[in-house]
Amino acid sequence: MRALVEIVALCGLVITQPLLDVTGKSPDFFLFHGAGRRDILLLVAAYTVVPPLVLWGTGALLGLLARRVAGPARGRAVRTVLHTVTLGLLLAALAIQVGKHLTPVRGVPLVLLAAVLGAAGAYAYRRWQVTGQVLRVAAVGPLVFVLLFVFASPASAVVLPGERSGAGAGASRGGNTHPPVVMLILDEFPLTSLLDGTGAIDAGRYPNFARLAGESTWYRNATGVSGYTPYALPAMLTGRYPSEQQAPHHSRYPDNLFTAFGGPYQIQAQESITQLCPPRLCPDRAAGSARGGLPTLLRESATLLEQIVSPSETGQRDPEDSYREITRREAGDADEPPPPTDPQFRWGALDENQPARFGDFLGTLRPATRPTLHFLHLLLPHSPWNYLPSGIRYGSPDGMPNDGDGWVELAHRRHLLQLEYTDRLLGETLRRLDETGLYDDALVVLTADHGVSFTPGVQGRGLGAVERAPGEVLWVPMFVKAPGQRAGVVDDRNWEHVDLLPTVADLAGVEVPWRTDGVSALRTTRAPADKRYYDQPGQPRTVPAGVFADVVAGRASPVLPAQPRPELIGRSVAELPLGPEAGSVTVRNRSDFDQIDQAGGRLPALVYGTVPDSVPDGTLLAVAVNGRIGAVAPVVAPDPGGQRFGALVSDESLFLPGRNTVDVFQVADTGALHPLRD
Repeated sequence: MRALVEIVALCGLVITQPLLDVTGKSPDFFLFHGAGRRDILLLVAAYTVVPPLVLWGTGALLGLLARRVAGPARGRAVRTVLHTVTLGLLLAALAIQVGKHLTPVRGVPLVLLAAVLGAAGAYAYRRWQVTGQVLRVAAVGPLVFVLLFVFASPASAVVLPGERSGAGAGASRGGNTHPPVVMLILDEFPLTSLLDGTGAIDAGRYPNFARLAGESTWYRNATGVSGYTPYALPAMLTGRYPSEQQAPHHSRYPDNLFTAFGGPYQIQAQESITQLCPPRLCPDRAAGSARGGLPTLLRESATLLEQIVSPSETGQRDPEDSYREITRREAGDADEPPPPTDPQFRWGALDENQPARFGDFLGTLRPATRPTLHFLHLLLPHSPWNYLPSGIRYGSPDGMPNDGDGWVELAHRRHLLQLEYTDRLLGETLRRLDETGLYDDALVVLTADHGVSFTPGVQGRGLGAVERAPGEVLWVPMFVKAPGQRAGVVDDRNWEHVDLLPTVADLAGVEVPWRTDGVSALRTTRAPADKRYYDQPGQPRTVPAGVFADVVAGRASPVLPAQPRPELIGRSVAELPLGPEAGSVTVRNRSDFDQIDQAGGRLPALVYGTVPDSVPDGTLLAVAVNGRIGAVAPVVAPDPGGQRFGALVSDESLFLPGRNTVDVFQVADTGALHPLRD
């Protein structure tokens, strides 16, 4: 038993503490994956109990086998050696984690250093009894880590939610009617991605956003208040700036859009990484939001642990990396349409490939006898970027970077294509509203919680991005179509996203019974001023108001290199000059081309792999699918997975049902193609 206690102590430091620390700070991780209290507590038990039991049990079993084969003395010796080795390996894993925090050493040198420290620790354990005594005292650590997670971390609201009522359901304004309200909140969506460079919406690429702008009030100077959804979305739906580090849960934000509208309105809410609608107003939420539960949590936690103990620099894991909306097929939708049979299969798979949450939302858009709030927070065009404009999905390797030469350009193109798919989903929403007769009578609101930067060197939503590319991170689309409105209006007033709830409540005839930091656009015009941005709750940063001029003039868009050799795209390889073989290439996803399922709704549109180290960065590679060039991409510095190129073949017409071919060529300055063997 003493051996088990000692292993518990080290497993607590190596596994339990880092996993509980990261997930405890990200309660949205549990909310998105539909994890209930039971799932979370089982996960905590898996973190805390399973690893030491497995390690101890393995040693005990092998010791018992040795005892039966070679006698009691040999059995005790084997068990002692195995226990010492186990402690040494755990100490080495701990040394890797500490070394990554305290030193610049990485890779093989860090492994060697950790091995030496692990061996030294194992020797100390065998040499001095006090070492084992310290470990046994430290065995209380996992219990402390669990208690902090359950009672003191931001995730505690999800583990121990506790029902709290708000300030009371919002009252209706005297004599006002309550129109149907349709709110679509998108995610990680910079306004700059929607514009054509002159301040207008690119109607050719995004016709449905252009339609909505032409029939609504476009608050063009609208900004999010945080780049982190668990802070940004509660601010939007409570009207208050982020003040504390809290879970995006109704027990922590009892005064919110849903509790304000819950008196006169029935609620149809599809939340993604929040649970702001309390069960009394959204009783079916739990059943509708189960998107993975414990199995998904275990899989994502295993990936997280792998990164924690890796001796390489894999970067800080963002729990949002796992936020991918599942398709209707994956959700087991009983109403899933039959597979398409038309040869142009790729155009018929929207219903299969749209996110299940969006399908549920569309199903609620129908007339009702009682005023209804239809709410959807959809994680689009948020990364991971895996959708082509038609709704066809494609895969990408884990760890592919979004920043760095070549990678940031690829990330931006993938984002824009996913935004075209988002535009298609908006078109489905507008079509549904037209068909049901809701559109004219409804208050329709579309916005996003925050943007994202694609400026090289500061891709993402960190403070560097806010300081160097605030126009991409803060400014977001904001459209409000009032009931009966058909003419578009551009309003450049100063809007911050705490103004969303007061404005929507005013238009819906609902009284908000609590003090808000935001103001209604129907009553008050904010004075032009600098913008407030919260990287951390309660710590506002100032962004100059003048950035807006750069946004509408197109100067806030990322400056990225143009697509290389565009004249080659779509050309038949047979029409182009061919040179001698230039070397080798490894296409990591070549097997995906062996059989493309007509009804699967997936294409291997992202072609990625590696080339020999001798090939210099910047070398252009042309990727041909079934004999036609679909993409040209540069060779770049390897990503953590070793990939040195990624090429996005966005033309779906190049793919055929069944077996497909993929070939890679080196592009010479003369335009000649030199085949690369795989």
